[in-house]
Parts: sequence; structure tokens; C-alpha cells
Amino acid sequence: MDGIALDIWSTLQREFSDIADASEATRVAVRLGMAVLLGGIIGFERERRGKPAGLRTHMLVSLGAALFVLVPLQAGMALGDASRVLQGIIAGIGFLGAGAIIKYNGEGNIKGLTTAATIWLAAAIGVAAGMGRELTALFTTVLAWLILSNLHRLEKRIEHGRRGRRARRRAGWRAASALAGEPSAVPASPTSPGPARPVSPPRQDDD
Repeated sequence: MDGIALDIWSTLQREFSDIADASEATRVAVRLGMAVLLGGIIGFERERRGKPAGLRTHMLVSLGAALFVLVPLQAGMALGDASRVLQGIIAGIGFLGAGAIIKYNGEGNIKGLTTAATIWLAAAIGVAAGMGRELTALFTTVLAWLILSNLHRLEKRIEHGRRGRRARRRAGWRAASALAGEPSAVPASPTSPGPARPVSPPRQDDD
């Protein structure tokens, strides 16, 4: 009986011996912690804008990507073999990001592309942190935050200018049709008579 208990205890010791010393434990904690923190920074930006993929999603994606590369490297896998793991991560995150994209067929608008891109980026940041490139992951997160926070206003300004030019063109068409004594090519309102407005190509919404 004592021999069985000793075998069980020694087996448990071997199963939980993947972290051999304090140095390795610190390395694992720092890499996984950085992945969670940096993924959370990007997720917080999405969360405060009310996007469906927010804080927890980006943290979990980054943590999972870091774990996928950290465990093989800790086990001694060669970097060339780990590249196949990276290929699997990229393909899997592509399916997850596709779920964040929504197309509104009636309006011709596509929403969720930015959120899908941030999910993909969170996985890349997790990979960098899991491979011990914490400074690279931090620098990438700062760039992503600047892009999401500042370029959002620039895109809104560009879109506002595009709508203004479109409205001025419609007004010009109506004025030219009125001078020529012909019915307007672009109706003044959805209830006014006239030919149907041509369907515009799908437009990417901001997020």
C-alpha cells in the first residue's frame, strides 16, 4: 500500500514539475501577465465604444495565443517547428474575427472590420509576449491604441466631407434637371416621385 501511495506521489510531482525553479516561474508569469495586460488595453478601447468583442475577449485571445507558443518553447520545441503552431493560431483567429463582421444588406454597410482586426492584433501581441518579446508587444500595443483613438476622429471627418460632397452633387443634379425642364434624376426625399436611386457599393463602417 505504501508503495502505491509513493508511486502516486512521485507521479504527481513529475506532472507538476514543468516549472522547475523560481526563474522559470517568473518567466512564465511575466509573459502570460504581459499578454493579458496588453490584450486588455486593446479590449478596453473596444469595450468603451460598445463593441461586442471587448475587454474579456481580447484578454483571452492574447492569453491563449501566448500560451500556444510558450508551452512548446518551454518544452524545447525548435523555433522552426513552432512556426506551424503560429500558422494554426493565425488560421483560428481568422475564424474568430469573421464572427465579429456583420453586413447590413439593406444599407450596403459592413460593420465589425476594425474589431476583427483588433482581435487578430491581440493574438499577434500574445504571440510576441509568449515568445519573450515583451518590449515589441508593448510598442505594438501603444501604436494600436494611437490608431484606434486618434484615427477614429479623422475617419469621421473624411466621411462627413464625403457625405457633404455627395449632397452637393445631388443638389446640382436637381438644379440642372429643373433648368432643363426634366424630372429630377435624384428624388428630393424618399417619398417624392422619380426613378429609384442607384444602389451604392458596400461601404465599410468605422468599426
